[in-house]
Amino acid sequence: MKLGLLQLNPTIGDFDGNVAAIEAAARECAGRGAELCIAPELAVSGYPPHDLLQYPDFVRQNLAARDRLVALSGELGCGLLFGLATPTPNDWGKPLYNSAVLCDKGEVIATKNKALLPTYDVFDEARYFAPDPTPCVATFRGRRLGLLICEDIWTNARLLGRIPYDADPAVACMRAHAEILINVSASPWGTGKHRLREKLVQAVAKQTGLTTVLVNQVGATDDLIFDGGSVVVAGDGPTLTRLPVFHKAAVTVDLTEPGRAETWREDDVADEIDALVLGIRDYFAKTGFKKALVGLSGGIDSAVVTCLAAKALGAGNVHAISMPTRYSSPGSVDDSRELAEKLGCGFEVVNIDDAFELQRKLAGEPGGIAEENAQARLRGVVLMTRSNAEGSLVLATGNRSELAVGYSTLYGDMCGALEVIGDVPKTRVFEIARRFKQMPEAILNKPPSAELRPDQKDEDSLPPYEVLDAILEAYLDGHAGIDEMQARGLDPELCRRIVRMVEIAEYKRRQAPIVLRIGKRAFGAGRRIPVAKKL
Repeated sequence: MKLGLLQLNPTIGDFDGNVAAIEAAARECAGRGAELCIAPELAVSGYPPHDLLQYPDFVRQNLAARDRLVALSGELGCGLLFGLATPTPNDWGKPLYNSAVLCDKGEVIATKNKALLPTYDVFDEARYFAPDPTPCVATFRGRRLGLLICEDIWTNARLLGRIPYDADPAVACMRAHAEILINVSASPWGTGKHRLREKLVQAVAKQTGLTTVLVNQVGATDDLIFDGGSVVVAGDGPTLTRLPVFHKAAVTVDLTEPGRAETWREDDVADEIDALVLGIRDYFAKTGFKKALVGLSGGIDSAVVTCLAAKALGAGNVHAISMPTRYSSPGSVDDSRELAEKLGCGFEVVNIDDAFELQRKLAGEPGGIAEENAQARLRGVVLMTRSNAEGSLVLATGNRSELAVGYSTLYGDMCGALEVIGDVPKTRVFEIARRFKQMPEAILNKPPSAELRPDQKDEDSLPPYEVLDAILEAYLDGHAGIDEMQARGLDPELCRRIVRMVEIAEYKRRQAPIVLRIGKRAFGAGRRIPVAKKL
């Protein structure tokens, strides 16, 4: 049996564009002999559509797109399997299923409804969808296909830890005499996630003894980045086919012949760069913007964001502004200029010192941290005003370590449409920076500093970033308490201080831009902590 794997990048609500993308990829694979072409979970509407599913017109357009694709299967000479939302038959409970439609020759053969609805991390599918535990095994051109949707295979406690389900839809399909398992997926990426996902598919194939196919979405939607990384795994466990990560693909696979699996690199830093570039590129493309503004300070964070933006959008679409005050070092401007010239980005200097002095007097010369924050807010005003005037988007430049402990200025350096490295620890920022050949050595080597007071260094206020990031990883990713952190060799008093800083800063993060997610638990929808709480 020949399958067409359609690793697509849908845009939420672009029903015409999404149908056209499915059709173009399916025609390509059908031309190479594919009998069935498989598109990702909710490929018709894009994933995740969130509360758009509560709008009847959105659901109607989604169903009209389904009908167009069913009719298309009568023209293509191959069947189609694709994801969409479908109404439930009941007048109680949730009104929709997360479904996949299998069609051929202009007719619907089967509709599979998702059994397991994730409600952890960034997922909230039970808000919209009803679960349907009924196994779906459909006969397609003489073969019995067990149909599954994304979370339906995330049931392996050995790989995943505690599982919130008491069912295994893949095993249910095996018991219903499926010959092949097909999973349509929209599984977002985090560092190493494509390799974990492959192990999961391998485990399903070994457990059931069935060749297992997973076709995953690629592209970015707001904070979520999807890698693709679709795979075909034989029933005895080896991977037959791997599709590329972070790129669209339409690949034809013959299940009767030995496959040639693409090799994925073992380089997390390179993967993270590609993911962030994809996140920037799709955010701009899907919101209709072309040009980015960056406040380039001469520090490592803004330099990395500028490099990522230039790679994502093209250097000609990135404009950097240096905004020195009396506390800025000469290198803050010179190093910024050097980077912009090497990248080919636009660059200018806007000295805000006179405006800072006026602001100090208007505010009654408050001194201290208030005056430090005033400089950052003036920079935010310049960037947002230019953005407003020119129709560009500001990219914020804060990293995860700073966002975590509130080492950032609300309405200042937190201004922007997208927080590009807000899920990248400071120690990783340096690793990423070293991958860009345009990065000036002076930026790589200077001690981190906000340069908002004389001789300021980040370590005046924070522990060394290696220590800070270890504490944050334990607390934010591992949910460790102080005793557990102490057992890991961390200073308990320092841990208490950092944890308090994290919790106090929650109100700031509620007002932060969208943070591109590449880690286990990024700030945003995946971490829901009350602002008003006992510390």
